[in-house]
Amino acid sequence: MLKKAQLEHIEKRLLAERARALRSLGLFDQMAKADRESADSDLAAYTDHMADQGTEAMEREKAALFATKEGRYLYRIEEALRRLYDDPKSFGTCHTCGASVGFERLDALPHARYCIDCKVREEESV
Repeated sequence: MLKKAQLEHIEKRLLAERARALRSLGLFDQMAKADRESADSDLAAYTDHMADQGTEAMEREKAALFATKEGRYLYRIEEALRRLYDDPKSFGTCHTCGASVGFERLDALPHARYCIDCKVREEESV
């Protein structure tokens, strides 16, 4: 079981990570709006070479992929905050074996749900 000071530290880490993820998603949104606005220009279709249009399409797909990944990360952070607020006594307990995840692991990866041993077994089974 984590101490109160450790739980407060993890909460601060989770809130900081959530703020960072929200800022990143906001940047993706701003870039998407700027792309749409520049594409709305009457001359946009005539000034770009086909290769340039392909590059822009690839960049938009990459940005969408990064935004999706950041959205999934934000979901994991929000879920960890929910677990922390709903049941702080069991926060930091492995969802598979019930052992302690460990403060060091939670400090590095505050949304971790599994201890190192269970996570390694899960990754090896894939």
